[in-house]
Amino acid sequence: MIAINNLTFEIGARALYDEANWHIKPGEKIGLIGANGTGKTTLLKIIVGDYKPTSGTISMAKDLTMGYLNQDLLSYSSDKNILHVAMEAFERQNQLHDEIEILLQKLETDYSDELLNKLSDKQHEFELLDGYNIEYKAHEILAGLGFNEADTHRKLSTFSGGWRMRVMLAKILLQAPDILLLDEPTNHLDLPSIQWLEDYLKAFEGAVIIVSHDRWFLDKVINRTVESRKGKLTVYAGNYSFYIDEKAQREDIQRGEFKNQQSKIKQEERLIERFRAKASKAKMAQSRIKALDKLERVDAVDDDNPSVNFSFRFSKQSGRNLVTLENVTKKYPAIDILDKADAIIEKGDKIALIGANGKGKSTLLRIVANADNEFEGKKEIGHNVTQTFFAQHQLESLHLESQILQELQAFAPKHTETELRSILGSFLFTGDDVFKKIKVLSGGEKSRVALAKALTADANFLVLDEPTNHLDIASVNILIQALQQFEGTFIVVSHDRYFLDNVANKIWYIENQKVKVYPGTYAEYEEWNAKRKLEQKGLPVAAAPKVEKKEENQPAGRHGKPEPVKQPQSDNKFQQLKKLNQDLAKMEEQMTELEKQVKQFETQLADEKLYSDANKSREVTRNYDIKKLELSAVQQRWEALAEQIMELEA
Repeated sequence: MIAINNLTFEIGARALYDEANWHIKPGEKIGLIGANGTGKTTLLKIIVGDYKPTSGTISMAKDLTMGYLNQDLLSYSSDKNILHVAMEAFERQNQLHDEIEILLQKLETDYSDELLNKLSDKQHEFELLDGYNIEYKAHEILAGLGFNEADTHRKLSTFSGGWRMRVMLAKILLQAPDILLLDEPTNHLDLPSIQWLEDYLKAFEGAVIIVSHDRWFLDKVINRTVESRKGKLTVYAGNYSFYIDEKAQREDIQRGEFKNQQSKIKQEERLIERFRAKASKAKMAQSRIKALDKLERVDAVDDDNPSVNFSFRFSKQSGRNLVTLENVTKKYPAIDILDKADAIIEKGDKIALIGANGKGKSTLLRIVANADNEFEGKKEIGHNVTQTFFAQHQLESLHLESQILQELQAFAPKHTETELRSILGSFLFTGDDVFKKIKVLSGGEKSRVALAKALTADANFLVLDEPTNHLDIASVNILIQALQQFEGTFIVVSHDRYFLDNVANKIWYIENQKVKVYPGTYAEYEEWNAKRKLEQKGLPVAAAPKVEKKEENQPAGRHGKPEPVKQPQSDNKFQQLKKLNQDLAKMEEQMTELEKQVKQFETQLADEKLYSDANKSREVTRNYDIKKLELSAVQQRWEALAEQIMELEA
């Protein structure tokens, strides 16, 4: 479908891609992932032709159609209603519709056969292109993305940027291209719309490339993961979770290779030093020196997963109940949000407040956070509750002329500079980054600064409104670790389901203007809710499939260690030495053969194509591990024999 060969793309003196290769096949659902700055969005722009590569080729069929959703579309506006904008996707059908209307007008005065034949041809083509159903299709997709019937008649220009982006996504989906390129498609969607898009993309017959920081969404949709890292593109034959496991396995292998190689190098150097002084072993020593010089060194594993290395502390412990809502009613002129609703936030609660946009999540959160006191009913704040509230609009309150470190020092003067730098390091601001001014930061970087401020507050209760917006996967993982360590209480609104599943122990949702509670994780709630919907429809609930335990490969030998070397039984020292030297020579031959086999497996593991076949990659990895164990055992036996020989020769 699309073949990327030896792609190099340079920005100034920096090579964003360096002879990268990637073949995209029909029907593949691909997640393009990587740290910020590795060129994911740039690669999409190269594929669609917005950017030209420095060198290399991108080959594709001339008639290949592409639909490209990018964040630049946020600025698009129109005075046409959104139904009309979405239906612009049907370019040929719209053209035929207009031509048919003109012909029908002409037929009022002209009944010629020529005109009738033209009309018949146009109507036939219009029918073949399913033109009579295009408006229904547009309504269906707009509804799936959260628009009601009244919305479809509103001008696009009257919607916010996020809702305009939904219209542009609807237009691209209606085009039904051969391949969809979607850059952060879930950024402006609520949970029901994200779930609808998941189902749509899974059923979509064409290929899909998705750049997204939403791990849950990627796991649901994709069947291939492509990592952009250090100028290369590496393909993994599975979804995001598969990629995490496979990459961890590869890094474990590399880490083991590095450790074993460093151990081997030290052993070799020690033995060389002992043998090189003895004339009888000088040849052996020289041979080992040459082998050591030719050894291809294994790189140490880079740590791409920063961890939180600070602990939260607050001076006051709250009482048992932090917030109590009784008979709370909240209404707007066009909608009722809450009607005599009750809710309690207890000490230790980690609450995820979920639901569709417009159902009142943000309103309820503001009531809890004391940011909205215009409601009927009673709200009671518990004993010793100290609260901090994080929302996206607070990014605007950052002092643009301040340096990052100064911003935190002014907000949290009780913390030492070392503590604040540690906190900022956890949020990916290291070294001289802490001296950057706020005004030069990206939206995601500003979010991280604001979050760091919120988490350094002397608060035992956190109220967090969309804290994962603009954060990449690494930053979301940091926030997860931070909240998992937080010993206080919090309530959070987010559309990132992976984040919610890893931090929440209780789910709140608004139903029939009441606050409903599910006591469990997000994944448990989603499973329960799916069953509940089936039961409400009178449909049977499928039993959960049994999960078979995987058998782990066990290393040969007791505890994975080589058997102890048996002492040669001989009264004659000369015979003992002769026998040991013969055994040593045989072991060296065995080591040479095993090193050769290990090298062959390493070559296979270094080939990116291997990871497009999950079964083959697992088989090669398993055989490689077995040979490494065998080689390690022989090396240890060889060292033990060498030690014996030196002791007998002494």
